[in-house]
Amino acid sequence: MIVNKRRTLLNGLLLGALAYNAHGAWAQSLITTPAQTEGPFYPDKLPLDQDNDLLIINGHKTRAAGEITHLTGRILDLHGNPLGGVVIEIWQVDHNGHYIHSADASARNDANFQGFGRFETGRTGEYLFRTIKPVPYPGRTPHIHVKLRKGGRELLTTQLYVQGHPLNERDGVLRSIRDPRQRASVMVPFLPSQEHQGELAARIDIVLGLTPQA
Repeated sequence: MIVNKRRTLLNGLLLGALAYNAHGAWAQSLITTPAQTEGPFYPDKLPLDQDNDLLIINGHKTRAAGEITHLTGRILDLHGNPLGGVVIEIWQVDHNGHYIHSADASARNDANFQGFGRFETGRTGEYLFRTIKPVPYPGRTPHIHVKLRKGGRELLTTQLYVQGHPLNERDGVLRSIRDPRQRASVMVPFLPSQEHQGELAARIDIVLGLTPQA
């Protein structure tokens, strides 16, 4: 009986050590999401509607044009721990290639595209946006701008890109990320959604190289 108890205890310790080592190895493999320029078109006047659904503006009956995309993922620290209470903001051009910014105002702006959204993560670190697949505009490959904040402190500004897009290799902002692992960390696969027929799913985790203070 004593031998069996010892064997059980040793097995439990071994399994625990293996699980710890596996988590540690996984955490060590995480790549910090690189910072990138905010660019000139962070909204100079934020929309009244700032939720995480960029396709529908309150009071509008028509949704924004473009390929519907469910952008999801987690905010993690470098050890793989989920970060709650982080506000993630995204902004991007509409299907015609225009931002919601006074310097980019045009008759071609999609009046039904919110262009900017916010979401605050819970304890799992998960975020969710409904938006459109980004499109190119002169001088830039398709991308989505991202900013993370917590407690009034800015944690990270970066950009997310369409994995495999032919313009990626010629984009100066993207190519400024010298580490190929970090460059790969901001590439997002846009795949057919398994939950929403005819729509896209894009999932990517964002890894902070610091632990934000509460």
